[in-house]
Order: sequence, then C-alpha cells, then structure tokens
Amino acid sequence: MALTKEDIINAVADMSVMEVAELVEAMEEKFGVSAAAAVVAGPAAGGEVAEEQTEFDLVLTAAGDKKVNVIKVVREITGLGLKEAKGAVDGAPATIKEALSKDDAEAAKTKLEEAGASVELK
Repeated sequence: MALTKEDIINAVADMSVMEVAELVEAMEEKFGVSAAAAVVAGPAAGGEVAEEQTEFDLVLTAAGDKKVNVIKVVREITGLGLKEAKGAVDGAPATIKEALSKDDAEAAKTKLEEAGASVELK
C-alpha cells in the first residue's frame, strides 16, 4: 500500500526536530540532492519576501570547558533533572528547547554562552 502525501506529512509532524534533521540527511543521501539548495532557490523564484521568524529552537553545539556550569544552566532553562540535562550536554549538538520566542531564545543563549557553551538559534 502506497503512502499518500498527507500520511507522510502527518508522520513528519509527529517527529522531533532531531528526527526530522536525520530524515532530511537520509533523503539527501538517497536521492543525491541538497535540501539547502531548494530552500535558497524557493523564495527567489517566488519573489515573495520571507516572514520574520517568530519561534526559535535553542541548539547546544558544544559544551565547552565548563561542562558542569553548562549542565546547571540547561537544568535552569529546561527544568530537566540532573541526569537528563547531563545527557543533553553530553549529546551535543542537541536541541535544548524548541519554539522559544526571540527574547527568551536570546536570553537562554546568553546564559549558556556565559557558562562556556557554544549555542545556535535555529
């Protein structure tokens, strides 16, 4: 039985950000394409102005030298327990928190960078 486009969209909607990123990488390898090229070409071809991003994902790219301080800040930001926060920091790059407002994302990024971590907003 073939999957419909709607089935695929619903399945992707239920995935975490990390799962979607892995799926994109697998599709790029399978079909020999790059999703980045399609994204760049899309707005230029349509002639539409991109809307300003209102939600951001906080991604820890590296823990840095002061890992204990970074774990403390991750716990503060997320409310995770010690074990879960340590796992997130050890598993860097990892998405720490999703769908943050611009102000909240910037504040969290600043706290993590002050603790010695490398962070990206996506």
